[in-house]
Amino acid sequence: MPAKDRLKVLVADDSAVYRKLVEQAFTDANYLLLVARSGQEAIDLISEHFPAIVITDWVMPDLTGIELCQRIRAGSQNPYTYVIILTSVSEKENVVKGLAAGADDYLTKPFHPEELLARVEVGRRLVELHRQVGAKNRLLEELALTDSLTCLPNRRAIDEWAPRQLSGAARHGFPFWVVMADLDNFKSVNDSSGHDAGDKVLKRFAEILKTNSRRSNICGRIGGEEFLFILTHADKENVASVVERVRRQFEEQDFFFGNRVVKVTASFGISGFQGEQGLLPPDFSSLLSQADLALYTAKHRGRNRVEFAPE
Repeated sequence: MPAKDRLKVLVADDSAVYRKLVEQAFTDANYLLLVARSGQEAIDLISEHFPAIVITDWVMPDLTGIELCQRIRAGSQNPYTYVIILTSVSEKENVVKGLAAGADDYLTKPFHPEELLARVEVGRRLVELHRQVGAKNRLLEELALTDSLTCLPNRRAIDEWAPRQLSGAARHGFPFWVVMADLDNFKSVNDSSGHDAGDKVLKRFAEILKTNSRRSNICGRIGGEEFLFILTHADKENVASVVERVRRQFEEQDFFFGNRVVKVTASFGISGFQGEQGLLPPDFSSLLSQADLALYTAKHRGRNRVEFAPE
């Protein structure tokens, strides 16, 4: 197995003899071994390599194994680090002290190499289980924040993102614009061509939004045929240009449903906040309401147009 794919194990011991014994135990084992001669060196290696398993001596001159374990648990190590303490002291109160500090296991010196590897194997299985659970949790979180049809952020994701950016706009003095978009007469697409056709239209509009979105912006679907597009660090003229480009690109899109060519348009309402240092920002919900009113104006004035909320 390539070194980059092997699980990393860190050994921390100030004794050259025991470091050598541990290294010999791992001679034929499929792990990537890192060696530290002191507690501080172990901390440095942990910060750099994030080993999955740490085997540490109880007594070291600068940092004890207990203190090292506490440092590991106090940090934000992700994924989980499995800690085995090697000790020549086997009294129960000391074992309890080590486990209470966050150690997962302990082994009394002198140790048998095969027993050490067996305990490391237990640690490997637990670490891999932690990683699997973590990966599933991250996937669930991503799914919870993503619209399943368009793969854009959903309303929850935008509600989490927007208030932080709005506060940043007030703190650092940059503009914050909320664009609400609604596809015109979308029900007629579903009624005349079916929901698969409607899904195709929604996906294409999402693609156009995403293409016109910078990393400092966010666009998402908030339900049905409604979308949100939030732009920052741009003046009113630039925002109008970007939204107009989205409107025009969507208007020019041909959709082929059976033997028919269908055109679909969208209307847009925009509200904004010009951030100034010391000026409290409005609630995000207030900007949404203003953008919604501007969208209503766009619909009332004939659809397929862009309207700004009154300043």
